[in-house]
Amino acid sequence: MSSTATPAASPAPAAKPLAKNEGLKASSNFLRGNILRDLADQSTGGISEDSSQLTKFHGIYAQDDRDLRNQLRREGKEKAFSFMARIRVPGGVCTPAQWVTLDALADSHANGTLKLTTRQAFQFHGILKGNLWGAINAVNRALLDTLAACGDVNRNVMCNPNPEQSELHAETYRVTKAISEHLLPRTKAYHEIWVGGDTLVAGGEPESEPIYGATYLPRKFKIVVAVPPSNDVDIYAHDLGFIAIPDASGKKLLGFNITVGGGLGMSHNQAETFPRIADVLGFCRVDQVTDVAEKILTTQRDFGDRTDRKHARLKYTIADRGIVWFREEVERRLGYRLGSPRAFEFTHMGDRYGWVEGENGTSHYTLFLMSGRIKDTAQLKLKTALREIALAHKGDFRLTANQNLIIAGVRPEERPVIEALLKKHGLDTANDISGLARNAMSCVALPTCGLALAESERYLPELVSLLENELEAAGLRHDEITLRITGCPNGCGRPYLAEIGFVGKSPGKYNIYLGAAFNGSRLNTLYKPNVPETEIVATLGPIIRRYALERNRGERFGDFVHRTGYVKQTGTPSDFHDKVGGAAAAAPA
Repeated sequence: MSSTATPAASPAPAAKPLAKNEGLKASSNFLRGNILRDLADQSTGGISEDSSQLTKFHGIYAQDDRDLRNQLRREGKEKAFSFMARIRVPGGVCTPAQWVTLDALADSHANGTLKLTTRQAFQFHGILKGNLWGAINAVNRALLDTLAACGDVNRNVMCNPNPEQSELHAETYRVTKAISEHLLPRTKAYHEIWVGGDTLVAGGEPESEPIYGATYLPRKFKIVVAVPPSNDVDIYAHDLGFIAIPDASGKKLLGFNITVGGGLGMSHNQAETFPRIADVLGFCRVDQVTDVAEKILTTQRDFGDRTDRKHARLKYTIADRGIVWFREEVERRLGYRLGSPRAFEFTHMGDRYGWVEGENGTSHYTLFLMSGRIKDTAQLKLKTALREIALAHKGDFRLTANQNLIIAGVRPEERPVIEALLKKHGLDTANDISGLARNAMSCVALPTCGLALAESERYLPELVSLLENELEAAGLRHDEITLRITGCPNGCGRPYLAEIGFVGKSPGKYNIYLGAAFNGSRLNTLYKPNVPETEIVATLGPIIRRYALERNRGERFGDFVHRTGYVKQTGTPSDFHDKVGGAAAAAPA
């Protein structure tokens, strides 16, 4: 497996000036910039715009409380600045001791909550500037880190979250960790700033980034590893994916099918931006995976658009140049040809709730967590419950790509203890949750995300409850339908792969998308733009009732709305934009 990039053919000079971020990265001294100076500035609770861009590479976002913006502006005060820190957890696996540490840090350094993300990571919200260094330093002392959780680099690598379910799962987890470690930035800046000196980095050689170079990638890069028949990681939504292919016994890993060019972010009414499903590129052996991942990443490094950040993801490189060109360029860098894709099948993209038995005598309990938010409320002391479980648990925890949590590796003699704690805190109710709620997901959105146009996480419980009433009346309470909501069109909650997707357009209004495949292999299509919250039930209720009466045996909701003409895909940006190339599909006959 190669550890450095093969020199690439020089791409043609850019006709347009480089994006501002390119100059910032080049002059940052490998991501140091003025971060330390800005952290020491006690005259403000924020940091400079340049430092805000660079701290993303360190896993940190500068934010402010948008609920308070107008009031503080009227009072002549600065924004209520705080920081979000994202903790990188390859494959979503952490120890109970790490959980206990993060639980305590949420109280001492953040806003008292833990957030499980859609990419198997943790997030702290509401960290004040004076607490930021202490929070990141403590995370590192717990043998976790925030390096490359954000920024123009490869981010947290995802995989099916239960490596103890079978040996096949375990091997894919080992591959996931190998990819993550291989593609980490090599800059010493992270340890200098957050750990305290460069004592964890050996040698005094000149600093370099052998894979990334001084300007890193044109934009973020996301990798996932899937184990069929589960597509829980939404493999088609990512820049690069590896689909585990077993031998005839189903127990030994032969290698991986490779997918490239997926991505869901777009901008409203800008036809040049659009979600895209990944292409299947080929097949590689297990021992080739990190080499293949590196060469795909460096191809995007060298040919991705550095002049327009909205056009800088791998999906646009492949859409512009073609998958044939891309495969040839990757194979040129590899020095060998990829194999032909092997047969596989995905059947679903959700989690398996409740107890699941593993092959090694352990069992695993998957908890449903609405939007992945861990906090104590008057109704449910969830944060307290999970802390008690962590203190008693001898296995580990697995964060799922659907914002849920697996209490994993529970041995038979320990299971009664975990079951008692689940019952004590009312967490043994996985089978009582509706099929819609179990397949619902949201991004954070307001009040902290600067890009949010509408509510998402705070609105999801109400939205699910409204639609549950319609499903209950139609006799569909336990039918699984995927629902996802985001506060803007950037796609963090992967709404374009939901059978029912809501994308924020303005406060209280959403574009409604219908028709994605239940197994994550087909995008949805804009059904109706700019729908007020008050009209959501009236818009979807008749479709739900018709689905209950007219669906074919085994027919999923997403397939039904296609068959009956509620939406029709054209394969063009008009599938997603309401003012570009035509509006949503006409009402069905």
